[in-house]
Amino acid sequence: MQYIAWFVFFFTLLQLLIAFVNLLFMSKLPPGNKSDNPLVSVLIPARNEEKKISNVLEDILHQDYCEIEVIVFNDQSDDATAEIVTAFARRDNRISIINADRLPEGWLGKNRACHILSQRARGEYFLFLDADVRVGNKLIVNAISYMDRFGLALVSIFPKQIIKTLGEKITVPVMNYILLTLLPLVLVRKSVYSSLAAANGQFMLFNSKVYKALYPHEKMRINLVEDIEIARYLKKERYKIACLAGDSAIQCRMYSGLKDAVRGFSKNVSAFFGNSILLAFLFWLITTFGFIFVLCSLSFPLFLTYISIYILIRIIVSVISEQNAVENLLLIFPQQMSLGLFMYYAFINKKNKTYHWKGRDIKS
Repeated sequence: MQYIAWFVFFFTLLQLLIAFVNLLFMSKLPPGNKSDNPLVSVLIPARNEEKKISNVLEDILHQDYCEIEVIVFNDQSDDATAEIVTAFARRDNRISIINADRLPEGWLGKNRACHILSQRARGEYFLFLDADVRVGNKLIVNAISYMDRFGLALVSIFPKQIIKTLGEKITVPVMNYILLTLLPLVLVRKSVYSSLAAANGQFMLFNSKVYKALYPHEKMRINLVEDIEIARYLKKERYKIACLAGDSAIQCRMYSGLKDAVRGFSKNVSAFFGNSILLAFLFWLITTFGFIFVLCSLSFPLFLTYISIYILIRIIVSVISEQNAVENLLLIFPQQMSLGLFMYYAFINKKNKTYHWKGRDIKS
C-alpha cells in the first residue's frame, strides 16, 4: 500500500510540473501580421446549428483580414441552418453553402463534411471551424502569422470555454485538467514524437498544400476523435504542428448542460490516454481516490504536501484556462465524479460499438 501511496504522490508531482510548464510557456496565440494577403478558406461543418451559425459568420465577416472565402457544409440539417447561411451568402459573396445529400456508409458526418469542404476550398490555408465558436477580429491574421513563423503544417487551438450552468461547471473544466496536466503543449511543436500531439477540431488551421497531399479527414473517415488522430498522423509524417490554449480571441460554449457534456466528452476522453479505457480509468482512480493511500500510508506532513500540490494544480489549470479557480476548487469532487461518468459511458459505447450524436447512431 505504501508503494501505491508513493506512486500517487509522485504522479501528482509530475502533474504539477507539467501544469507549471504550461503556465510558464503559456502556449497561446501571439499577435501577428502578414505583409502579403494569401487567401484563407474558412470551412465550417454545420448540422442543426440555427442558434449559433449566425454568430460565427458575423465574427468571420468582421475579421481584420479580408482575403477569405467562407464555405459552410449543411449536413442534412432539419432546422433553419441552411436558410440562415443562404441569407448571409446573399449579403456577402465570400460566403457559400454546400447542402449535403445522404451520409454514405463508411463515413462519419463531420469527417465527410470536412473532406468535401476541402475539395471545394481554394485558399492557401484551410481553417476548419466549428459552428459554435466565437472568434475575435484578429484571429485569422494572428494564426497564419504564427503558422508561417514556425513553418507549421497545422495549428490547433483549444478555445476558451464559456461556462454558465452548474452542469457545465462540473464537466467542462475536466478536459482542461486532463490536457494541461498530462501534456506540455510546447512539446507538441518542439518534439518529433507523435505521442506528444494534440488538436481540437473546433479550430484547425492547415497549410493547404500539406492538407491536399494527405487529405487527413478522408484517412480518418470513421474515427470519432479525428482531430487528435490527425495531429498524430501529421507528426508521424514528419510535419510540424502546434497546439495552443485559447483566450478571449476564440471562445466556445460547447454544451448547455450535464447530459450533453457527458455524452460529448465520453466520445473522446479515452483519446487523451492513447485510446485506452483502462489507462483513462486508472487516471480517474488515482486523481479521485489517491489521497486515501497517501493519508493512510505516508506521514501527515507528506499528506499536507500532497493536498497542497493537488490544489495548486487546480489553480494553475484554472489560470491557464481562464476559468474561475475558486469554483473549480469548490467543485473538485463533482468534477471527478463527472470524469468517472465519462469513463463509464466511454466503456459502454466501446462495448456496444455504437454512439449517438447529432441525431445519428454512429457505429464504431
